[in-house]
Amino acid sequence: MKAKPLRALALFAPLALLAACASAPTGYYTLLAPQAVPDRLPLSAPAYQFEMQQVRMPVQVDQPQLVVRQGQGSLAILEGDRWGAPLADEFHDALTQRLEQRLGTRDVAGLPRAPGVAVLSLRTDVRRFETVLGQYALVDVVWSLGLSDPGTPQRRSLTCSTLLRQDSSGGLNELVLAHQQLIDRLAMTIAGTINHWVNDHTSTCPAVAGAKSA
Repeated sequence: MKAKPLRALALFAPLALLAACASAPTGYYTLLAPQAVPDRLPLSAPAYQFEMQQVRMPVQVDQPQLVVRQGQGSLAILEGDRWGAPLADEFHDALTQRLEQRLGTRDVAGLPRAPGVAVLSLRTDVRRFETVLGQYALVDVVWSLGLSDPGTPQRRSLTCSTLLRQDSSGGLNELVLAHQQLIDRLAMTIAGTINHWVNDHTSTCPAVAGAKSA
């Protein structure tokens, strides 16, 4: 007669465990903006094909979970808060989204190239991707442009660095939005540099960034 309560307890235990798990759902975040509309659209398509290359991300933060900085030398991995895709892919797709709209052309990476048309490539190395709860979001990016033009034998290149910070006193949602704003500002900087550099061989990086050209 005492087996019935034990059997009921055995049946109840898995249900209680499932209820506990269901009470803390995993949150997913993305760097893709719902509407990435630039302030000024280009009047016409550029005379080059745009190729967005792979983005490199620091291994410390390139995790499925969101990683936040605590104090001077510690990081916290938030198990219940995750990126919708690997962070390097999130950054790549978000930056590509903004640049396609600002440059007025699509990314041709992995697609057939139009013959006889110059190819402008962008390589991005994210040196720092910091998230500090209640304080700020920060990115430090080294980005390199390359232009292969069938009309000129030598390939041109330009390497710049951009450090951006966005203050945010809110929680994770506000910090992710701050990172979205940083990527939009980065895209605006890169697009402006491209528009000048493609047409002027002597043009260099923005004044706030370091420059190395060839």
